Amino acid sequence: MLLNLARQRRVLFFGGKGGVGKTTMASAVAVMAAEQGRRVLLVSTDPAHSLGHLWGRRIGPHAVPLMAGLDGLEIDPAESLESHLEQVGRSLRKLMPHHLAGEVDKHLARSRDAPGIHEAALLERLAQTLIDGMQQYDLLVFDTAPSGHTARLMALPEMMTAWTEGMLRQRERSDKLGAALHGAGGAQDMAARIIGKGDQILTPAQRDDTIRSVLNRRRERFVVLRDVLADTQRTGFVIVLAAERLPVLETIEFEGQLRRAGVPVAGLVVNKRMPAQAGDFFAEKQQQEQHYLAQLREALPQLPVEEVVLQRLEVAGEDGIRALAGMLRAE
Repeated sequence: MLLNLARQRRVLFFGGKGGVGKTTMASAVAVMAAEQGRRVLLVSTDPAHSLGHLWGRRIGPHAVPLMAGLDGLEIDPAESLESHLEQVGRSLRKLMPHHLAGEVDKHLARSRDAPGIHEAALLERLAQTLIDGMQQYDLLVFDTAPSGHTARLMALPEMMTAWTEGMLRQRERSDKLGAALHGAGGAQDMAARIIGKGDQILTPAQRDDTIRSVLNRRRERFVVLRDVLADTQRTGFVIVLAAERLPVLETIEFEGQLRRAGVPVAGLVVNKRMPAQAGDFFAEKQQQEQHYLAQLREALPQLPVEEVVLQRLEVAGEDGIRALAGMLRAE
């Protein structure tokens, strides 16, 4: 399953409960694709940034080469928020009189802790990374945050697209009202009352064009992200889990959340499976894993399942990731 996904898809997302090996699996599949000659970008959206720890090197918010054909970057949520607020501030200052600049700064300061602002900022950065990456790479592999956070993030493109389109419709109604006021000779009086003497500000027509332009750019990014996430020919979402009670139950719930958000799951990877010939000490553990895997297959019979055996040594560094990729390719 993983080998086919690495060959056939343009975008892959790896998600699941924390600590199950999402970063390791995402890296191994990225290596597999790069070794097949594809140009690959490996992206971490997890605030913990375990990608750099796994590869044993610094990986920042800009793409850096990890090996031949493979680049990596880590999206920093804090940096994404600052960039998002800076863009919002620039737009607001264009639309507001100079004497209200202090109010803009106060609004941005309050917005920093507003519910959903971090997710919105991360979503915009994710969308732009995807748009830019699909122009430069053959495959994008996203190592996502733990499942609860990712489920909320995956539901946002549809919501944000609808919100932005609603704002554009509201602008259209406002434009019609403005045209009526202008025809009645009231637009200039209203603008004069709002702007005030001595302020340098865009004309009402320029202000409306700026708002429309900002909303349209945002809508275009979200539409692309929404469409890519829902396209099973280009995109695959892989849930990584361990054959244990809580990861299995969380995976079943996570799959339902993604499906309701319009993000179909391409398959499941059961990581760190106990080897069949592990001796008497682990025989009971392996039987317990089989019980939970039966529960998983009964709940999600439509999804392919790939099992990855527990490695003798911890996977770390390029050599360790290449070895795991080679094992996955051979299965």
